[in-house]
Amino acid sequence: MTGSIFIGGGGPDYSEAQRLALKYANRHGLIAGATGTGKTVTLQILAEGFSAAGVPVFLSDVKGDLSGLAEAGSESFKLHGAFTSRAEKIGLADYGYDAFPVTFWDLFGEQGHPVRTTLAEMGPLLLSRLMELSEAQEGVMNIAFRVADEEGMPLLDLKDLQALLVWVGENRDALSLRYGNVSTQSVGAIQRQLMVLENQGGAELFGEPALELGDLMHVGADGRGQINILAADKLMGSPRLYATFLLWLLSELFETLPEVGDPDKPKLVFFFDEAHLLFDDAPKALVDKVEQVARLIRSKGVGIYFITQNPDDVPEDILGQLGNRVQHALRAFTARDRKALSRAAETYRPNARFETVDAIRDVGVGEAVTSMLEDKGVPGVVERTLIRPPSSKLGPIDAAARRAAQASSPAAGKYETRVDRESAYEMLKSRAEAAAAEAAEAEDAAEAQSVAEREFNAGRRYSGSRTARSSARRESEGGFGEALTGALLKELQGTTGRRLVRGILGGLFKGR
Repeated sequence: MTGSIFIGGGGPDYSEAQRLALKYANRHGLIAGATGTGKTVTLQILAEGFSAAGVPVFLSDVKGDLSGLAEAGSESFKLHGAFTSRAEKIGLADYGYDAFPVTFWDLFGEQGHPVRTTLAEMGPLLLSRLMELSEAQEGVMNIAFRVADEEGMPLLDLKDLQALLVWVGENRDALSLRYGNVSTQSVGAIQRQLMVLENQGGAELFGEPALELGDLMHVGADGRGQINILAADKLMGSPRLYATFLLWLLSELFETLPEVGDPDKPKLVFFFDEAHLLFDDAPKALVDKVEQVARLIRSKGVGIYFITQNPDDVPEDILGQLGNRVQHALRAFTARDRKALSRAAETYRPNARFETVDAIRDVGVGEAVTSMLEDKGVPGVVERTLIRPPSSKLGPIDAAARRAAQASSPAAGKYETRVDRESAYEMLKSRAEAAAAEAAEAEDAAEAQSVAEREFNAGRRYSGSRTARSSARRESEGGFGEALTGALLKELQGTTGRRLVRGILGGLFKGR
């Protein structure tokens, strides 16, 4: 059957094909189940299916197992007999082994091409989330980004932000009058969090060349979509960094890709493993952002699939948008587990052959309860399904094979060398050096003067003439007016001023 991905076999004897329709694949999905029930293999066979259909894939490899997608399976593998037997049982007549086009990525640049973005692209909201800042500290972060924008100082890497925060602290009195309170305590707290982030390896994430989204959406000459694998085994040591990076990537896709409506197949499928990390202790504003992206990004042709142990890990508003579901076994050892099991069963369209709650509890390893969207986007009847065996290698590849795949990928050599162009750090350093040189010149000039000249310049001189009261008042009023005009002109030249002018012009021409 064209236009679909074979998931496995369902029905009483597991011979009824269960398929994921490509035209509904961008309506998102869920892969859930307890540890060791087969979620990783399900993710692997879905990645294979999308790639074979010409759909690029982005996924994170938390355990290192998914690198096997780059190599074909082998008849010498210990599970070869079990794989071929299962393929025959579920009616997969053309089952065979095959490798898939893979590009490896790594935030630390160790197991794949380096992945970078700039601080400006990340933005103050996600950066504040990453560093767990308080509301007051987030406010100072927003002020810093606003100042950088108005002063034309690019924020690219951590040293740019660190230097800018020093400048903000030194000029806090003037900034507080315009933007609100800027306290040295908040600036110091942000600097400490930046140091922690730097010690965790976060400095590697920020800089240039920044990741180009087009490199994640490559389709080869053979028509197969590129599978992008993010090495996340080390990254999971910093779970907040992991979750924030993936959310940033989703946001960039949402803001950059054009509207395509309902395509015949997705432009990109995004798998978000360990999805609970995205929502743990997340503020409501961030959860609302994720919900907005999940709701609207499907019209950009992007499908999001959350992988987690329990459906309860995903907020209800987002869970309701996940139409394609593969539910592996859930264990019910406690009263809380039993309630979670019942809630999971209630979200499926019932099957007269079995009780869904019993099926979710009893399915074995490599088996799952599935429900895929059917005609007109209606959820299919829930089915017990034997998941098809993978065609690629089950388990990780060795370091030599990874290096070979990296050397032959479409992005080879593009991101390996870091570029450090002029940005906020260099600009502020240049200003400080110019100010220091000017002060040194003034000091040298003062020292060159004779003692008499210094005493004369420092003395208080009186001209003998008096200024009239009214004249003094006019001069004072003129000075204040000039200062006010200068402040207004500076404001109109900035971002806020442009918004103000647009608002005035919009009011003038509203009725035309």
